[in-house]
Amino acid sequence: MSLEFLSDEWFAKVKELRDAAGEIAAPGALAELVINITVSHDQGEKLMALVAGMIEEGHHDAAETTLILPADLAKRIFIEGDQSAGMQGFMSGQIRIEGDMSKLMVLQTAQPSSDQVELMKKIQEVTV
Repeated sequence: MSLEFLSDEWFAKVKELRDAAGEIAAPGALAELVINITVSHDQGEKLMALVAGMIEEGHHDAAETTLILPADLAKRIFIEGDQSAGMQGFMSGQIRIEGDMSKLMVLQTAQPSSDQVELMKKIQEVTV
């Protein structure tokens, strides 16, 4: 089953996979990290958040930083795990940052736990 990235069905499946995975401990640097992400696509904007290294639908009040970027770039960074795409997107102006930019530095150095990597593989498998 392949679901379109950012569709309502995709977010529902991501939640289902997260729930099925149970409690996933995030590495120390990611454990307290909350970043809002506004993704622009053909139908408008989708709001999501990166909470303790995991994707959730919607923005969080606790986030001190918001990334604003196009859907294709968001998919490359957050689903395909292409960190170089993030740097290229920032340097080319495709990514805008609002708030505390220092929070993003954690993403460059933190390594996901093996449980997080497993879950992301499952999310990749269902994402088009």
